Amino acid sequence: MSTINLHFRNLRNCYWSTSRLSFSRRSFSNGSDNLLKLNYINGKLCHVADQAKDGDIVIREPSSNNVIGNLSSSGPKTVDDGVRSAATAFPEWSTQTAIDRGRALIRVSRLLKERSEEFVTMEVRDTGKPIQEARCDVESAINCFEYYGGIAATLSGQHLEFANGSFAYTRREPLGVCLGIGAWNFPIQIVSWKTAPALACGNTVVYKPSQMTPLTSSLLGEVITEAGLPVGCFNVIQGGAHTGELLCQHPSVAKVSFTGSVPIGKKIMSYCSEGVKRSTIELGGKSPLIIFQDCDIDNAISGALMANFLSQGQVCSNGTRVFVHSNIIDDFVAQLVKRTELMVIGDPFDPKTQVGALISEEHYHRVKGYIDQAISEGARVRCGGERIMFHNSELAGGFYLSPCILDSCHDEMTVVKEEVFGPVLSILAFDDEGEVIKRANNTVFGLSAGIFTKDIQRAHRVIGKLQAGSCWINNYNVYPTGSPFGGYKQSGIGRENCADTFDAFTQLKTVYVEMGDVDCPF
Repeated sequence: MSTINLHFRNLRNCYWSTSRLSFSRRSFSNGSDNLLKLNYINGKLCHVADQAKDGDIVIREPSSNNVIGNLSSSGPKTVDDGVRSAATAFPEWSTQTAIDRGRALIRVSRLLKERSEEFVTMEVRDTGKPIQEARCDVESAINCFEYYGGIAATLSGQHLEFANGSFAYTRREPLGVCLGIGAWNFPIQIVSWKTAPALACGNTVVYKPSQMTPLTSSLLGEVITEAGLPVGCFNVIQGGAHTGELLCQHPSVAKVSFTGSVPIGKKIMSYCSEGVKRSTIELGGKSPLIIFQDCDIDNAISGALMANFLSQGQVCSNGTRVFVHSNIIDDFVAQLVKRTELMVIGDPFDPKTQVGALISEEHYHRVKGYIDQAISEGARVRCGGERIMFHNSELAGGFYLSPCILDSCHDEMTVVKEEVFGPVLSILAFDDEGEVIKRANNTVFGLSAGIFTKDIQRAHRVIGKLQAGSCWINNYNVYPTGSPFGGYKQSGIGRENCADTFDAFTQLKTVYVEMGDVDCPF
């Protein structure tokens, strides 16, 4: 698919051929006649062998709310088929040299780059986010496979010397079959962040994408097979909550890496505890962004926009609690509102669009409910917070929400305490450094935090006191490949997107070598 017409009207719907994912103008207004073949097991796209209790799931395109098709939730046999495929591939893949595994991942990266527009198109259809953002997400996936391919050969242990010439050494060995479970906001990035390091370490992978965004992970399976990895190294099992439970509890799954909400993350951990399985969980946040009075105000406003309105605000690391020093709050808010009102809302396939559609009608009502409750609790809407309708357009069915700025907020408001996961920014005033640090840390979450200041000593002093795992000084929501990402407190356990991730996908073996006689008291 070297030439792809990205115009929305030419990409209404798609169908899957038996050999590869394809585009079609066929209308899927009647989803009951179209069952998508999106499981990827043993190197092939396939339908489910049996269904889970979740039944069929209707897959909709967020930008229009049109039905793409129906997706069957994978039942116990299908789950077992996927895990067995990964387990069968494990001996061959795990015994390849780290250099050879790295070369294979670099081939995946190159193929992703060659087919990037294919992935971009899928990602826009899956998520409703603007195409310029989808391109960044696909680029992140390309870089991820290249990065882990490049550092695969650095996987190593230690040599430890002891008395009389005896010594010990350690080996980092793969775990086996690793399960990844993804969220719907960054489908291609999340599957790559979990799959690339797992494969680099010699594991094989079974991946369950969100049932709301099932497309790109199956396409990635095709690319991984095309890159020459052993068949079964990467498998995709589609489905809902019951499918996820079956996967987590499968006895051959050695580790689970999950991205999603705190309640589901706690369930994942409970499933893993039953089998004493390793888990990495990246959960939600309610992160602070602190704007000091000596900041560069233009950059600080840009940072606040980055911290709240990427992907329609559906980002776990967002800095939705924006603390602004009282000496500059009026000027800051006025300029922030002005720039926010200029944001272009509309067709995600239009390169000029900056704000796309929320993921679903249900989620729209959830986000709108937070705004309405904030107003009832005393917040003032400075701009946005309304559904944008596109009448007489293919976008008419989509749920578009104008970016919302709330001021007159206080720390006890529901919108300030709970994760909204939408384009809603809350302004809070502060006067004192110590005060704002205490307020910023007053949350069960600890995913991210950011500050804007020209005072370098203050910058490091404040960042050092903020209880968050991923922090920024004079920027926000920037994730260069190789920079660890993860949270404190209830925002999760473990780090992704970095070399430290290898620790989560390997187990350490210690070997002691005696160079003398055995010192035995018996």
